[in-house]
Amino acid sequence: MHSRHSQPCLTVLRRPQVESRTGLSRSSLYALIASGQFPAPIRLTANTVGWLEHDIEGWIAQRAISSGVKGL
Repeated sequence: MHSRHSQPCLTVLRRPQVESRTGLSRSSLYALIASGQFPAPIRLTANTVGWLEHDIEGWIAQRAISSGVKGL
């Protein structure tokens, strides 16, 4: 019997999607990245970056927990 190792589904979000999900502007996003308070993007091509969806969702959840949102 073979065991199957399931790979996590990795979804890449582009900057407009990240801005929409977080409510952050482009300048705020990059300021937080520079200060180490937001996940850095991954390089997709020489001119393209994106963020892993689970990193963004984790950041949002952590912000909610830090703000006292219950139920997370």
